[in-house]
Amino acid sequence: MSTSLYAASSGVFIRMLTNLQAIMAKAEAYGTERKFNLDNLAGLRLAPDMHPLSFQIQSATDRAKLFVARVSGQDAPSWPDTEKTWGEVKERLAKGLDYQKSYKPEQLDGHEAKMIPLKVHGEPVEWSAEEYLNRNALPNFYFHVTTAYDILRHAGVPLGKRDFTG
Repeated sequence: MSTSLYAASSGVFIRMLTNLQAIMAKAEAYGTERKFNLDNLAGLRLAPDMHPLSFQIQSATDRAKLFVARVSGQDAPSWPDTEKTWGEVKERLAKGLDYQKSYKPEQLDGHEAKMIPLKVHGEPVEWSAEEYLNRNALPNFYFHVTTAYDILRHAGVPLGKRDFTG
């Protein structure tokens, strides 16, 4: 039995963004217990040339929203990437999750072969929705969710694999 496009995309986005909310709740409890300013976590990065946690959340929510909007033929909401505080980062994650939850299977299922015009490395390409999901949307989404997890784990938040996988 094949997986529906909705289950393979929005279903995955919802599960992983929900897991990321739980990870951030653990980070918040950790920071509160240790009495440090949670806003410091929003700006953390793994290496000097990497983007901070705030960017990882922005990018994960963007990859997810752009996929479902493009495939369903909707205009994606515009969310300026201005989050700098812990509260703003949490709000962005909640907004991304709520947007995914607003989609219904019938908006995506059956569109696997729909051609989606994109730019990849500045070059125009046109991929089927299925190819777009597997070659671009999911790899980029998982990269940013994983990096957010890694930043918080590196900061000392007591996280494990089950926190990531749910």
